[in-house]
Amino acid sequence: MGAVLRSLLWCSFCSLIRGVPLLLYANRRDLRLVDASHGRGNATVLVSGLEDAAAVDYVYAQGLVYWSDVSEEAIKCTAFNRSGGAGGVATQTVVVSGLASPDGLACDWLGLKLYWTDSETNRIEVAELDGSLRKVLFWQDLDQPRAIALDPTRGYMYWTDWGEIPKIERAGMDGASRSVIVDSGIYWPNGLTLDYSEEKLYWADAKFSVIHRSNLDGNGREVVVKGSLPHPFALTLYDDTLFWTDWNTHSIHSCNKVTGEDRREVHTNIFSPMDIHVFSQKRQPPAATSPCTVKNGGCSHLCLLSPVKPFYQCACPTGVQLLEDHTTCRQGATQLLFLARRTDLRRISLDTPDFTDIVLKAEDIRHAIAIDYDPVEGLVYWTDDEVRAIRRSRLDGSESQLVVTSQVNHPDGIAVDWVARNLYWTDTGTDRIEVTRLNGTMRKILISEDLDEPRAIVLDPVAGNMYWTDWGEIPKIERAALDGTDRLVMVNTSLGWPNGLALDYAESKIYWGDAKTDKIEVMNMDGSERRVLVEDKLPHIFGFTLLGDFIYWTDWQRRSIERVHKRTAEREVIIDQLPDLMGLKATYVHKTFGTNPCAENNGGCSHLCLFRPQGVQCACPIGLELIGDMSTCIVPEAFLLFSRHTDIRRISLETNNNNVAIPLTGVKEASALDFDVTDNRIYWTDITLKTISRAFMNGSALEHVVEFGLDYPEGMAVDWLGKNLYWADTGTNRIEVAKLDGQHRQVLVWKDLDSPRALALDPAEGFMYWTEWRGKPKIDRAAMDGTGRVTLVPNVGRANGLTIDYAERRLYWTDLDTALIESSNMLGLEREVIADDLPHPFGLTQYQDYIYWTDWSQRSIERANKTSGRTAQ
Repeated sequence: MGAVLRSLLWCSFCSLIRGVPLLLYANRRDLRLVDASHGRGNATVLVSGLEDAAAVDYVYAQGLVYWSDVSEEAIKCTAFNRSGGAGGVATQTVVVSGLASPDGLACDWLGLKLYWTDSETNRIEVAELDGSLRKVLFWQDLDQPRAIALDPTRGYMYWTDWGEIPKIERAGMDGASRSVIVDSGIYWPNGLTLDYSEEKLYWADAKFSVIHRSNLDGNGREVVVKGSLPHPFALTLYDDTLFWTDWNTHSIHSCNKVTGEDRREVHTNIFSPMDIHVFSQKRQPPAATSPCTVKNGGCSHLCLLSPVKPFYQCACPTGVQLLEDHTTCRQGATQLLFLARRTDLRRISLDTPDFTDIVLKAEDIRHAIAIDYDPVEGLVYWTDDEVRAIRRSRLDGSESQLVVTSQVNHPDGIAVDWVARNLYWTDTGTDRIEVTRLNGTMRKILISEDLDEPRAIVLDPVAGNMYWTDWGEIPKIERAALDGTDRLVMVNTSLGWPNGLALDYAESKIYWGDAKTDKIEVMNMDGSERRVLVEDKLPHIFGFTLLGDFIYWTDWQRRSIERVHKRTAEREVIIDQLPDLMGLKATYVHKTFGTNPCAENNGGCSHLCLFRPQGVQCACPIGLELIGDMSTCIVPEAFLLFSRHTDIRRISLETNNNNVAIPLTGVKEASALDFDVTDNRIYWTDITLKTISRAFMNGSALEHVVEFGLDYPEGMAVDWLGKNLYWADTGTNRIEVAKLDGQHRQVLVWKDLDSPRALALDPAEGFMYWTEWRGKPKIDRAAMDGTGRVTLVPNVGRANGLTIDYAERRLYWTDLDTALIESSNMLGLEREVIADDLPHPFGLTQYQDYIYWTDWSQRSIERANKTSGRTAQ
C-alpha cells in the first residue's frame, strides 16, 4: 500500500505538469483515486473494507485523507508517509461520539481544522485535525445540512441545506457573519464546490437536475449544466473543468466549468459514487502567512479563521466559555445538566447556548432512571432499574463502579448529601427510603412504613431535611429530617403523579412537576403559598431539577428537555426529539451550597452522620448499635429479632433506640423466626407465601429454602450444630427437617400430631420440643430424628411460644389460654409461673437473666426476670 501511495503522489505531480488531475472519491465500501485522463481504466483503492463512506476530503501538505462513515457514525483518517520511508498507511478514528449522519466534510488546509455537517443532529461542527477540541458552530435553523466547502484564504465556509426550506448559507469559519445566499429555485442542493481563482460557487440540484454557479455572495447566478443529469451528488473543480458524481449513472462526469460544454464520462461502473475532490496541491494553495500558524493566534484552544479583521477568532470546545480576554478558555464547564436515558447517560453544558449533549463513557446501562452529582469529588451517581443497582462514575463516565447492589428493586429517586457524604434513595419495590455512605457502605433503612410509591427525593443538608414525592393511592409530598424522624405530609391535595421535585435553596422554595395534572407548582419550604407556575403543554413530566433561575424537566411524550424561568415563566426547549428520557440533574461542577456540622470530622460520629434541624444525629448501619455516648457504633453482644408480618426487625437488648428493620423484600406474613449465629443468617417462615426463607443480617442473599409442601409453618428452629432446619406445620400436621439450604428434606413426626405450633431444639442433648394446640394441648419431646416421643407437659393451654434456657436447663412457654408464662425443668417437672395476667402473650425467647416476649394486644415487646418474673423496662 505504501508503494502504491508513493506512486500515486508521483502521478499527482505528473498530473500537475500535464494539467490533468487525480480524482479522489468515496465509493461507500472504499476510497479510490483515478486519473482523470485515463478514467475508463481501473481506479486505485486507497482505503478498503469500509461500511458506508460518504464524504471525503484531504490536507495535501500533511498527507492526510479524511472520510465520514455514515453507518459507523464516525469520521476517520488515513495518513501516509510522504517521504517514502517506512510507515505505510495508518488509519484512525478521529470523531465518533455524538455523530449520527455526518454527510458533509471539509478540511481547512491553512488553519488545519476539520469541519463537518450532520443531517440528523442538525449541527455543523469543527475540531482539530486529530478530532480534539471539538466545537459546535451552528445548531439552530438547520434542517438536514449536507455538503460543506471552505475558503480558508478568505475565511468563509459554505453549506447546503435540503430540509423543508432548501438553501445555501455562508458564514465565517469562526461561526460568525452567517447569511443565506441562495434560497430560491433550489430543492435538493447536493454537491458544493468553490472556484477560488474566479471567486465562484458551484452547486448541483438533484431534484431539478441542474448545476448552477454564482458569485461567492450568491448573486450573479447562472446555469452551467441542465437536463440529462439523473442524480448529481458531489462536485469538484480543476482549472476550467468541473467534475461530478452521479448516483444513477454510477459514473464521474465532467464539463467546461463556464459553458457546460465538452461533457464526457470520466470514469464508469462505480459501485456507489459519493463525494469527490480533485486531489492536488493546486486546490489547496499555501498562504504566505495565516493568522493561526504563529503561536495558534495566541489562543489557548481553537484558532478559527475569519473573514473580518484580525481574520481569526479564538474559540473554545463545546460547552466551555471564552474568558473576557478573548483568547483563553475556562478549564471546563462550570454548570452542567446530567441526563439519564434508558441506556446511556449524557451531560450538557449550561454555560453556552448550544446545549450540545455529550454521551458519557459509562457502559452496560440497562435502564437508568434517577441521576445525581457530587460536586465535591466530581462523581455522577445513578440508579439502574434493570440491573437493580446504584452506580457511580467520573464526570466523563469513566471508572464506573457499583455502589449498592443488594435489596434494590426499583430505585426511582436518588440524592447526594454533599456535606455529610451520604447517599439517599427511594425504592418503589421495597417501599423504603435508605441511606449509605457515598461508597455504598454503612447502609441504613430510614423509612419503611406508609410508603406507597416513593419516587423523587431531594435534600436540604443545611436545614437538615429531606423531601420526597409519593405517587401511590394517596399522592403526596412529604418531609422528614435527614435521619428519617419528624415526618410530615406537606401536600396531599390536587396531586396526581408527582414525579419531579426540586429545591431552591436561595429562595427557600419547593418546586414539583406532576405528570397527571400536567402542572409545575411551587410553594415555600414550610408548605405555605402554593401556586401554579406552568400548566400549559406539559404532556408527561418525569425528571425535574433546578439550578439558578431555571427549572429543567424531561417530558416522556414530547421526548424533550425544557426549562422555564422560575420568575418570568418563560420557556425554552433544550433538546427535542430524544427518546427514552428519564431523570436529570442540573448542578454546578465544583460549587456547593452551605454546610453543617457533619462536614467536620463526620460530626464526631463513628459511622453515619445524619444532620437534622435540632443538630447532629449519629446513626449506625444495620448490625451495629449506638452506645451511650450517642456517637459510637459497636457490634452488640446480643440483640433481639422480631417479626411484624411484613418486616423483620432487630432491637438492642440495652436500649430501644436501635429498633431497625432488616432490609428484606417480599415478606408477607413472617411467623416463626430463628438465627444462625455461625454464618450470621436469619431464617423465617411466611404463612401467606407458604415458604421458609433465609438471608444475611444485612438483607443480602435472600433465598427461599423451602417453597413447596407447606401450609401453615408456624414453628421453626435452626440446629446450629448439625446445620439442619426443623419446622412444624399446623396445616399439614407434620414436623420436618432439611439441610439449611432446604435439601434432603424428611418428615420426622406425622402421627398423632394435632396442630403443632412452637418448636425449640436442644442440639447438644439431641432433643426437640414442640407445643400442640388442638385436642388436648400439650408440650412434647422427641429425639431430633423423631424417635422416642414423649409428652412432657400434658395440662397446658394453647402454648404460643417455647424457648430453652440452655445454661439453667429449663423450658419456658407462653400460654394464650391461661395468659401465663410458665417454666419447667427439661423433663416437664418443677413447673413455675413466671408471669401472669398477660393480655395476649405470643413469641418468647430468653437471654441471660431475662425472658422476652411479644404481646399482640399491647403491640409490644416485654421482658421480665426469668426467675422472679419482675418486669424491667
